[in-house]
Amino acid sequence: MPDYHDDLRLAHVLADAADATTMERFKALDLKVETKPDMTPVSEADKAAEELIRGQLQRARPRDAILGEEFGIEGTGPRRWVVDPIDGTKNYVRGVPVWATLIALMEAGEGGYQPVVGVVSAPALGRRWWAAKGGGAYTGRSLTSATRLQVSKVERIQDASFAYSSLSGWEAQGRLDGFMDLTRAVWRTRGYGDFWPYMMVAEGSVDICAEPELSLWDMAAPAIVVQEAGGSFTGLDGQDGPHSGNAAASNGLLHHELLGYLNQRY
Repeated sequence: MPDYHDDLRLAHVLADAADATTMERFKALDLKVETKPDMTPVSEADKAAEELIRGQLQRARPRDAILGEEFGIEGTGPRRWVVDPIDGTKNYVRGVPVWATLIALMEAGEGGYQPVVGVVSAPALGRRWWAAKGGGAYTGRSLTSATRLQVSKVERIQDASFAYSSLSGWEAQGRLDGFMDLTRAVWRTRGYGDFWPYMMVAEGSVDICAEPELSLWDMAAPAIVVQEAGGSFTGLDGQDGPHSGNAAASNGLLHHELLGYLNQRY
């Protein structure tokens, strides 16, 4: 199996640089915010963080391609870095600390590009999570100060904690009835939103989570963290990985039931 330690170290360096940029502008009274064509917000910090990451990657990994939320795809080849400079921009611009920079390395394989390295850095929460293929998933302050992640062992849906982002997307897809049935079946529900539920699944503090509409840069880094922690990360269609345009993550033991609820009336 390839050794991704150097790539993982680079991803941490990139996250450190992004954290400094995003934290400098977090809660700034003069933060500039625009509306993109899809009616979602983008701040000057989103753009600055992605430009910084791109610049460092172009110097450190000039042969690798880069796909980012704000500036699209650049380059070709079997290795592709996927970047969301601020996942949770709506939180960021309102001063809510639940946002993160997501950095993943994907490699071409039989099933298309799959994540092999992922870093999720949430500086306003003082948290970071990461994983490399075959190397496990971790959380901590640095590579040398870390705790290994392990998903929960909850086996019954009625004992499960379920995290989600919002109701609106489920209704638009015609999946709201199944979603509501799931919320009634589980022990507990919480709308933490964005990257955080996936990290909680990896940590074992949440058992299942799902979102109805996502982009690749939202999912690439969280997917490998969940998988390397022993969990399952698929689309709502059951396809492994971050390519379905939506996501379901679990401790693995509850995954079939999770998908069953979200697809039962679809």
